Amino acid sequence: MKALALAACFACHGADGVSETPLTPSIAGQPAFFVVAQLFLFREGRRDSKEMTEAARALTDDDLRALGDAIAALPAPPVPAKAPDGSRYARGRALAQKERCGTCHEPDFSGRENMPRLANQREDYLLKALRDYKKGARVGYGTAIMPETLSPLDDGDLQDVAHFLHHFRK
Repeated sequence: MKALALAACFACHGADGVSETPLTPSIAGQPAFFVVAQLFLFREGRRDSKEMTEAARALTDDDLRALGDAIAALPAPPVPAKAPDGSRYARGRALAQKERCGTCHEPDFSGRENMPRLANQREDYLLKALRDYKKGARVGYGTAIMPETLSPLDDGDLQDVAHFLHHFRK
């Protein structure tokens, strides 16, 4: 089951979980609990994605845990080969520090528990997620932390934060 399910994941999320598909996140190296929680939300129809809801519909809780463990064990996405725009990277870093993103997502943005890995995630996907959280369209975990954190940021700020996180280097 695990190998078949992972192969289905890789069809959209890229070989070994590193996405090359626009607006589709890389899943490799995500924290196991985060994966389980997201798949649960999709399975229950609480996140808006027809494809993911369909993919998760038949998964049991044991399947969710097995997939979470398998995805967490995959090597995280590599640092992009293309160098970042220096000024955008610096501005995004300053905003991430000011908003204390590393407090929940870890200082290296590797994520933990139900907080996703952000380091080296697709930039377009990060920007979409940030915009969705800011406008309250993305489901959280019963808290308003993300909308509150993002409320003072304008769209240019969100773009720079996404750029920084996509190109994150330790």
